[in-house]
Amino acid sequence: MNMYRNILVPTDGSDITRHAIDTAINLAKVVGAKLTVISVKEPFPYSAISEMQPVPPQEFFDAQERLATARVQVASEAAVAAGVECLPLTVEAAHPWEAITDTAKEQGCDLIVMASHGRRGVSALLLGSETQKVLTHCNTPVLVVK
Repeated sequence: MNMYRNILVPTDGSDITRHAIDTAINLAKVVGAKLTVISVKEPFPYSAISEMQPVPPQEFFDAQERLATARVQVASEAAVAAGVECLPLTVEAAHPWEAITDTAKEQGCDLIVMASHGRRGVSALLLGSETQKVLTHCNTPVLVVK
């Protein structure tokens, strides 16, 4: 029986999440699991509409979708090249950690592999805030990659 069947890996396109993706792919290959890759899109900042030259919401959504799709595509192609089945997903959420924990539940993932820090960089904290919140709010085991 496989220890893990479906591994979730979030990506924000940064080098450190790329390292987490490689780790997840290698682990999935070894244990015979499939990979679910997620990139979180930011919701439209409606508070910014009052500013002088707002980006039309549709333009914003399209740009977010392009970015997120490109990120999961890179991970998906790497997985497929390694012989690992992969489900690429883009999800809109104000808080990436919520999207990650919800997706883990919805997709039946039994492990989350994520970077210790994301795009916002290494802060004084031990872990990035999104990673910390996933660890706090999620019952799924989490493998943190440095």
